[in-house]
Amino acid sequence: MKLSYYPETDALYINLSEQPSVESQEISEGILLDYDAEGRLVGIDIDNASHKCRNGSANLTTSLGYSRRGMQLLLGVVWN
Repeated sequence: MKLSYYPETDALYINLSEQPSVESQEISEGILLDYDAEGRLVGIDIDNASHKCRNGSANLTTSLGYSRRGMQLLLGVVWN
């Protein structure tokens, strides 16, 4: 997993795989999920990230529509 923040556009990209994205789905305003050719999630693109992530993982999980535990399972990480 690799996180990339682009301050010029205030975008955060969570790269979950080396596979290229072939399809995207907007699940909430400014939040897109990227899928590979097999339909597997390969990345998450978050626009206006500084606003959605300003209070840490709680705001991000709410913005994505997942619980904190759901995001841990999705990303395979434990957030502090």
